[in-house]
Amino acid sequence: MQRTVFNEEHEDFRKVIRSFIEAEVMPNFSDWEREGQVPRDFYRQLGKLGVLGMTVPEQYGGAGETSFKFQAALSEETARSAVSFGAFGVHTGLVLPYILTYGTEEQKQRWLPDFISGDMLTAIAMTEPGTGSDLAGIKTTAKLSEDGTHYVLNGAKTFITGGVQADRVLVICRTSPPTAENRRAGLSILAVDTASEGYEVGRKLEKIGMRTSDTAELSFTDVRVPAEDLLGEEGAAFGYLANNLPQERLMIAVTQTAAAVGAIEFASAYVRDRKVFGQAVAEFQNTKFVIAECIAKVEAAQCMVDRALELHETGDLGVADAAKAKLFCTETAAEVIDKCLQLHGGYGYMLEYPIARLYADTRVSRIYGGTNEVMKTIIAKAAGF
Repeated sequence: MQRTVFNEEHEDFRKVIRSFIEAEVMPNFSDWEREGQVPRDFYRQLGKLGVLGMTVPEQYGGAGETSFKFQAALSEETARSAVSFGAFGVHTGLVLPYILTYGTEEQKQRWLPDFISGDMLTAIAMTEPGTGSDLAGIKTTAKLSEDGTHYVLNGAKTFITGGVQADRVLVICRTSPPTAENRRAGLSILAVDTASEGYEVGRKLEKIGMRTSDTAELSFTDVRVPAEDLLGEEGAAFGYLANNLPQERLMIAVTQTAAAVGAIEFASAYVRDRKVFGQAVAEFQNTKFVIAECIAKVEAAQCMVDRALELHETGDLGVADAAKAKLFCTETAAEVIDKCLQLHGGYGYMLEYPIARLYADTRVSRIYGGTNEVMKTIIAKAAGF
């Protein structure tokens, strides 16, 4: 089906990203996977390309673009090519909205220039060894000093994307205990300088997929965080996190749908070239039926994504709608990519083929951004159950 969600400007931007991927990413991606992260200089390349500051206002050195669709187009191009820009998605898609929305003028002046140039990498630390989707269970604490000049941060985080290379991390912590009436009360966001004494990067975690995106354990032992690095109001973090989740889940839906599109393209090319029993695999009826089924399911997911993008553009994408998009699109991608790998036969299990990378990378999409079980709970609650 013809898509109408993107205009000519978006498509021109897409072409720039596609050329950049072909020239700068594809030749180096295997090396990045072996190293478990992309080089720091690559983020500076992204800065020069202008993509780190697309949505940053012009007074801070950004492009001042308000449309989320440019970010969506970029994510589609990386997913369809079965590559990634490392922790780029967290840097621009998760951290930046918090700084732009809740940062003070002084904080924006201090952080955004280096943010958009790639000289400062960021991450966000929510998950703890004993706390995942239940953010109200966060145990990391930050106590304000008696003179009010700094917080003392103690605790640990895990599964932190970009945590190895980050220069500043938004740490979700408890600045006061929860109340009996509200477990979500007392959470705050501290923008922690990773060079601070007592801040430690633990293990660099090995994952089955998304291998160019470094993932780490972090620990904080009496880390002094200046009071001026509190992001937003003290105790208001849970509301901030909830406000940003629809966009995060939309981006997951966008990326996974594009990955499924890429899987169909990879499988289609493979079955046309591969010969079995004297004929191309593409000539078998089963192959045609599998490809047709995948195309139909992905187009259904694409329609949902495009509608969600339009709703986001007008500020009408609700929590339940974003949950529906994430649930449906990630489940669809998992099914389609699995079928496309099967069409590759044994070669589909070999890492030299992009379909194997897509298969491994897509699995976590049903876990991060809130598990799909949580998505079902949100959808059911919105339906009155």
